[in-house]
Amino acid sequence: MEPLLIEVPERIETDRFVLRAPRTGDGPRLNAAVHATLPELQPWMPWAQAAPSLEESEAYCRRNEARFRLREDLPYFIFDREADGDEGRLVGATGLHRLDWELRRFEIGYWRRAGLQGLGIVSEAVRALGRMAFDRLDARRVEIRMDAENAASRRVAERAGFTFEGLLRRDSLSVRGEPRDTRLYSRVRGVEEPAAQRSHAPALRRSLSVEQ
Repeated sequence: MEPLLIEVPERIETDRFVLRAPRTGDGPRLNAAVHATLPELQPWMPWAQAAPSLEESEAYCRRNEARFRLREDLPYFIFDREADGDEGRLVGATGLHRLDWELRRFEIGYWRRAGLQGLGIVSEAVRALGRMAFDRLDARRVEIRMDAENAASRRVAERAGFTFEGLLRRDSLSVRGEPRDTRLYSRVRGVEEPAAQRSHAPALRRSLSVEQ
């Protein structure tokens, strides 16, 4: 199946939040959230080593809107969900990355706005995103990877029901350019997720008729 023909929802709702793909015009809200959170992001995120300008944040949104539509990457912003279902404050971001459409393997990444710890924001978003990957994209495997020293990220993966598979020793570089260890978590079809009851080809054909 050509990835461009696979229907991927641009909006996912949970009880408390809205996950929505980036759009043109999101730059100011993203910029404010990143600026507020920069000290928490800098130890772990290579892209957060300097405060972005408004123009850089808007360019990021437009670039990733295009990448989402091309199925090259599937980023989502996390918004508070208002009583009427509208989007409120931008409280973080998540997404499916390192997409392997043939194997149906995806990796979830995430970050949360500063000052909102302990509210379960990212765990709820990750559970919803993982559910979408298995139910709508026929995922066989969904991974979460993090720096072995990132305890907060590890707790998110565990609360979201992902299984620790192992420690990848010195497999990548930290933001300081030093070798780091990576903790690998996953949910796998036929293990944490029920085995598929149908082949992937019919499922993909049906997905083309699903409204986003």
